[in-house]
Amino acid sequence: MKLSIKAALLAAVMFATAAQAKETVVWWDFLGGGDGVRMKKLIDDFNTEHKDSIEIQASTLAWGTPFYSKVQTSTAVGQGPDIMTYHASRIPLAVSESTLTEISADDMKTMGLSKDSFAGATWDAVHVDGKQYAVPFDTHPIVLYYNKDLLAKSGLIGADGLPTGMTGLDNFDAALKKLKADGNQYSIATVTADGSFAFRTIYSLLCQQDGDIGTDGNWFPGDSSAKLAKAVQVIADWVKNGYNPAKTDYPSTVALFTSGKAPLMINGVWEVPTMTDLKAQGKLFNWGAIEIPALFAHTCTYEDSHTFAIPNNVGVTVDPAKHAAVLEIIKWMEGHALFWATAGHIPANKAVTESAEYKAMQPQATYQPLVAHGVFDPKSIHAGVASPLFDAAGNAFTPAINGESDPVAAVAEMKATLDALQ
Repeated sequence: MKLSIKAALLAAVMFATAAQAKETVVWWDFLGGGDGVRMKKLIDDFNTEHKDSIEIQASTLAWGTPFYSKVQTSTAVGQGPDIMTYHASRIPLAVSESTLTEISADDMKTMGLSKDSFAGATWDAVHVDGKQYAVPFDTHPIVLYYNKDLLAKSGLIGADGLPTGMTGLDNFDAALKKLKADGNQYSIATVTADGSFAFRTIYSLLCQQDGDIGTDGNWFPGDSSAKLAKAVQVIADWVKNGYNPAKTDYPSTVALFTSGKAPLMINGVWEVPTMTDLKAQGKLFNWGAIEIPALFAHTCTYEDSHTFAIPNNVGVTVDPAKHAAVLEIIKWMEGHALFWATAGHIPANKAVTESAEYKAMQPQATYQPLVAHGVFDPKSIHAGVASPLFDAAGNAFTPAINGESDPVAAVAEMKATLDALQ
């Protein structure tokens, strides 16, 4: 009996010790809609697999400025999360505010990741002054969605099922003219009520001309101002010619495409789940998505990256066990990014995109090669999503693409706004 009691006491102590060893990791993200649903499943799956060792306690905050303001104020007083999602484009500002913890070479080794795990531009996007501040989880560019049935009707689909005859600005405009002439209400749907969203397309077309957006004090180096104005003029001409609707917001562009009133749409890869779900319900035509065609010298597409970052919680001593748990979470998420790809995003980890399973995913595998020539926001504290750079573009370009101001003047206005930033 005494031995039995002793064994029971020992078991109780061991159980208590094991329970104490379980790490609770506080997680913040900004992911809603289809993104949020998929991330919640990943978190649930992780917690199930690690039920005896690690538990993610996740919270979703409002996307954009509210999220980043909350992170900045919370970490400054040591009350931020243990891990969070972060846009690569916002890292320069975060570094200037001492909001992020550097990711070390040993951290990367522990996770089984390295520079070679990612595309060059994606890897570079999480570095500032040679130091790494996040681990890329995906790239999420804009792409060209297309209605295969309507393009086939106009002779614009090749034998491979991909759009044809759209390389070069003249050819692309000719295709838009043909689609309009064939009875479509519009040829293409892009957001024209918000120049900050249209800036993603404009920035892509600037890069296709080898133009550049610099940083503080040198925003449009060389002849980039003229090339930027030319990029703005492309969309303005689409509107002027009746190919693209004027003053149209985001939901309306999606509705125009999914209702078959516009055979083409430029939008983010995050709309892939919308198309997939509608098609599965029998409510959508045959569709696909490709990278933005080369309208100028070469292909180049705007992209950003969802990353995993570790906050710099001021005054809080780093707990090695907690840090190890955070690294395990990132490693696990990177290894399970194939499911994340169903949200339309391109997994940053090349081991995932090079897998047979990913190469069988459509249209994801079709547009994945664009990461080799994507362009990220300039590394400036004023750049990134929901930033002064996007605000300046929106205020200047909204009237320009709707024919209410001159593109050259719009670029000058944007530059003046950026030059005034402190």
